[in-house]
Amino acid sequence: MEKEEFIKKYAVERRNTNSSKWDGLESQFGETDLLPLWVAEFKVPEAARKALVERVEHGAFGYSLVPDSYYEAYFNWQKERYGIELHKDWMRFGTGVVQSLSTLIETLTVPGEAIMVLQPVYYPFMRVIENNNRKLVISELVNHDGHYEMDYEDIQKKMQENNVKLLIFCSPHNPVGRVWSEDELEKLLAICHDEKVRVIADEIHHDLIIGDKKFTSMLSIKDGFYRDNLVMVDAPSKTFNMASLLNSHVVIPNPQIRDLYDEVVGRLSAPQGSLLGRVAAEAAYREGAEWLDNMIEVIRDNFVYVRDELTKAFPEIKVSDLEGTYLMWIDLSVLVPADKVEKLVKKQAKLAVDFGDWFGESGKGHIRVNLATTPENIKKAVSALVNALKSEN
Repeated sequence: MEKEEFIKKYAVERRNTNSSKWDGLESQFGETDLLPLWVAEFKVPEAARKALVERVEHGAFGYSLVPDSYYEAYFNWQKERYGIELHKDWMRFGTGVVQSLSTLIETLTVPGEAIMVLQPVYYPFMRVIENNNRKLVISELVNHDGHYEMDYEDIQKKMQENNVKLLIFCSPHNPVGRVWSEDELEKLLAICHDEKVRVIADEIHHDLIIGDKKFTSMLSIKDGFYRDNLVMVDAPSKTFNMASLLNSHVVIPNPQIRDLYDEVVGRLSAPQGSLLGRVAAEAAYREGAEWLDNMIEVIRDNFVYVRDELTKAFPEIKVSDLEGTYLMWIDLSVLVPADKVEKLVKKQAKLAVDFGDWFGESGKGHIRVNLATTPENIKKAVSALVNALKSEN
């Protein structure tokens, strides 16, 4: 399918449909007249829509099991695309990655213990740690003109100083767009192994590989040597735009951790995903590859357009390369004081984006733009941002 045909078929008007992106602007940003670029849009793959219609027409929505066909579809997707070997007994389900993180924090730590993140990073990581009364420990990624790397010496030092018990790690990384190499991941896992730090690998963006780098799951490092020390979480929600269908995966190779996790789930009566979410995801894993390829083409072209237009207008601007995710990380601090970025973007450019300081101190002066939208919206946004920046410079 050509890109224009894909956009015509799958672009959707979400205003006045109770969309958090469009209809929730005032509660999220305090304004109603902004162009929102903070979450994805586009209809789900056609196969998923048809599967949902068929299941709804069945009419019965009582308690349901996860069918073997779901495991088969998901496992084949992971094996064929990434060489990841999964097993049914490893699998647990949730309504979303953040909900699963909360349950895993209860499983792997006790109140007061330290949990590490590498900032700047997806801000619900910090929220879920602190809301569960754990100590937040931060190691900053090293920023080389928009290209981010891990500071292994700092990571290990702070693990030792704070008696860190758990690392929540983002791969590919939100918001800086890194697809970590196998060597990078192995160095990190070796440190965690030596320091007896458990790892939760959030791999929710792993299907959204935009550049040339290959995604490697932490489950696969060193032929699975580190599996007993880690839990992987992901979901079809980013891949196929299914966030409200409330279906995510918790992959736990270690049987002792699985037993502890099951105890916590039972005690908390934690939700275990949704029937319709699994119906849609199974169909997408079976027949959604072409849809995803088209979506990635839209994201890639949107990224190139934004990068080229911004750097043409302002050569000094720093745009992080988009290796993975559909999230563009832009440093505006060379043009606008960091404490004035939000005002310029909201009040002058009239854009709703995620602001860098939400992701940690090192994110100040940045914005995160979601590229999973139409080129029309992207062009409007770039024009508005360039004009606002020119008015300040």
